[in-house]
Amino acid sequence: MLFCNLKLYSSNEEFILSLLTDSNHYKKYKYNWFNKFTNIIFSSEITKPTTLLESLLVSKDLSHYDEIYDADSLEEISQHIKDPNPSSSNKPVVYIYNSHQLENYSSTNYEAYNITPNVMMASYILREKLKEQGIEALVEESDITEFIRINNWNYNYSYMASRYYIEDAINKNESLKYFIDVHRDSINKNSSTYSLNNKNYAKVLFVVGLEHQNYNYNLELATYFNSKLNNQYPGLSRGIIKKSGSNVNGIYNQDISNNAMLIEVGGYENTIDEVYNTMEILAIILKDIINERG
Repeated sequence: MLFCNLKLYSSNEEFILSLLTDSNHYKKYKYNWFNKFTNIIFSSEITKPTTLLESLLVSKDLSHYDEIYDADSLEEISQHIKDPNPSSSNKPVVYIYNSHQLENYSSTNYEAYNITPNVMMASYILREKLKEQGIEALVEESDITEFIRINNWNYNYSYMASRYYIEDAINKNESLKYFIDVHRDSINKNSSTYSLNNKNYAKVLFVVGLEHQNYNYNLELATYFNSKLNNQYPGLSRGIIKKSGSNVNGIYNQDISNNAMLIEVGGYENTIDEVYNTMEILAIILKDIINERG
């Protein structure tokens, strides 16, 4: 009887759909009295069966890798996620992609159910939230990591790989005007979380590359987005960071369009629920920006 109300998900795709259709999805994975009891007795969590082994064995925590450029290492903690809700869009306005598709969020209470929340999951959520606002969008679901491997590239070539798909999408969809590369940061939970009315959100950071001649257009858009976001939700945005010089990409494919953006959504300790809450807000503000700017 204890497990009658527990629904297990067999895939990331099924879990994403549950996020979008059931506002109480998170309750399936929250702690209850039975979980607390087992945690005390066995030093493990019933929603995380793997912790029973972890209490006996020393395990390697790979959840917060910062700037890993090795696909094999990344695939130990994350995976490519297929589109949970494939649909055709006649005139998509927004193209959402992930140059680093395997950047993951906290999998606490989820990994035992074959769920590995990552930035691809965040992208699909943003697309659906934009659709609710009447904005057509598409997500790049091609396996960029595999594309890199096939070409015998180092993972540092992620932006070159994603550029291939951006250009292909532009050729196939003349209606595209906005391009959003969704990432997650490596900062801790205290720095990456915003709270309002007892609800947590993943903070966002706008990244602008300065190493191309039209970067001012990208900077102006990021500044406008950041301003609108903080006017309505003070503190939800961590601001704008400008990148140039050695050891950084410096362009981030933003030379492709004046309306190209790179947005860091949350950090490695944020939950997908917190990311979901943020994507709802970003979709509403992005709709306003598109309506205002065209």
